[in-house]
Amino acid sequence: MLNKEFRKKFDAESNTFKKAAIKGDFLFFMKKMDSIENTALVGALLRVRNQEDLEAIKIPKATSINISDRFRDLETAPNYPGGLNTLRKEVASLIYTDGVHTEVKIVKTSVTFIVENDGSISNVHAQGDNFTFNRQAEIALYSLSERFHPAVAKGDPARFQFRLPLTLTME
Repeated sequence: MLNKEFRKKFDAESNTFKKAAIKGDFLFFMKKMDSIENTALVGALLRVRNQEDLEAIKIPKATSINISDRFRDLETAPNYPGGLNTLRKEVASLIYTDGVHTEVKIVKTSVTFIVENDGSISNVHAQGDNFTFNRQAEIALYSLSERFHPAVAKGDPARFQFRLPLTLTME
């Protein structure tokens, strides 16, 4: 709707300078909207992380499973629809690069998360040298459009910890 209204105003204007000003106003407005959306996503990330931290407190420690036991019973690892390259492309498209503040050209992070029995993801944590890139990577993982095909152990869907290394080259 916003595009349509700006386009009507742009098309109705005959003065080239005023058209350029309208286009500049539109681009500035859209950048602000992206920033507002990113702020909302950061807030949602914090809420999800707080809920996960509270759930972790409720889970008794005695129920943890030895990692080597989990891998011994594993029949298939979790898989994202379309494969790992599709996952990487979607995550890359979801990262809000204007929200990444860095002085270096290349930033890296390693994102670990749990693929749950139902294919959803939880406990997303990114570790890297750039805090803002880490947060954007976490938001991107929580924003994925598809669910994973869960891991299978002993014939049943199983939780699985997944690790995804990411690199961003700033231009």
